Amino acid sequence: MDRRSFLALIVAGCADPSLEPSLGVSSPAPQPASGTPAVPSVPAPSASLTPSGDPGFDAWLAGFYFRARDAGVPTAVLDRELAGLTPDTRASSLDSRQPEFSKPVGDYVKGVVSDVRVAQGRQFRDSLTYLSTIEQRYGAPREIVLAIWAMESAFGKIQGDMDVIRSLATLAAEGRRRSWAEGELIAALKIVGSGEATRTRLKGSWAGAMGQTQFLPSVFLATAVDGDNDGLRDIWGSTADALFSTGNYMAKAGWKRGQSWAREVILPPGFDYSVVEGPKDTPAGWGARGVRRADGLPWGSADQAAEAGLILPSGVNGPAFLTFPNHMAIRRYNNSTAYALGVGLLADRFGGEGPLVTPWPYEIPLSLADRMAAQTALAKLGFNPGAPDGVIGSGTRAALRAWQKARGLPADGYLSIDLVRKLRDETAQ
Repeated sequence: MDRRSFLALIVAGCADPSLEPSLGVSSPAPQPASGTPAVPSVPAPSASLTPSGDPGFDAWLAGFYFRARDAGVPTAVLDRELAGLTPDTRASSLDSRQPEFSKPVGDYVKGVVSDVRVAQGRQFRDSLTYLSTIEQRYGAPREIVLAIWAMESAFGKIQGDMDVIRSLATLAAEGRRRSWAEGELIAALKIVGSGEATRTRLKGSWAGAMGQTQFLPSVFLATAVDGDNDGLRDIWGSTADALFSTGNYMAKAGWKRGQSWAREVILPPGFDYSVVEGPKDTPAGWGARGVRRADGLPWGSADQAAEAGLILPSGVNGPAFLTFPNHMAIRRYNNSTAYALGVGLLADRFGGEGPLVTPWPYEIPLSLADRMAAQTALAKLGFNPGAPDGVIGSGTRAALRAWQKARGLPADGYLSIDLVRKLRDETAQ
């Protein structure tokens, strides 16, 4: 779960590195002369904070030591775990990397929902007897929990090998996500300080996600549970703990019992695509617009009472979905439409459903230059997509739909290579 929404940059203060180090405590304030206001002392770094060779990292760490102490991390833990800490260039590199080409949603989903993975998931569905308890206790279907497990770590096989404390310290020192990274680092130090897990156990991704279902440290503290009743919350070595904890997370994320996460639908000829990612309606309301379930089955009672939104992840040539509130519960785990589709469609296949009625179309991956050029062109033409960052988010899709509608094109908000060329040609005139 390492691909979460992050908070804005907050510049954190640090101690004056020229001061002599103390043993993890603030330097005592000098006694003022009578009638002279006291000058607050500036805390000196702990003696354990030896230079790393990176002055920026060292300055951040000196200040963080006291922020972590003030947040409740014992000085003994800080002295032990921050001693000799150095930045991890691998974490820094992965954090700053933006892929040159964006993988089309259809290619991503087809890679996720493979026959091999479906077969593995169905086997676990039948063999893990405690899945029924998870389902009854937390509400999320066993197939959803298994799909998250499959997506996050290939059923526990790939959990990441990076030192979570070192990775989070690197991200915090860089400053782009300092507030978030410091909070997660403090949570990781509290886990170690509590004795629930050792530093060597806290291995995970470059962004600090850990265990079989990739919990961030703060999520572990708030959500992890002891599923196998051995007195430990071991999301690394105990599959039961990892899956019970994931069920608990989905309950906290607002999973609604009995409701679908999404359903593939068929749209009628002449459909008004400008409502994509727009207003929500009940299945009956969508039915009045000619929208019908692709599998031809009736809507369940829980779905009938819910409001759903329409998405076309690959545009008018790909499958369409009505997404229910549980779709957003999945996105609380990872705020990506592609991820939610991967989890949901994989879960459907675990449960015995067949493939989609409308296949994913062939899509040409867009380069970063293509995506930024399209955003720049939309802005020049008066359709504001936000800053040209190469990320095709909701703002860009809304601007694209407005441009498509104004040009008499199907307003699906899907950026294809053909539309990139059209936008370039129009701005070149």
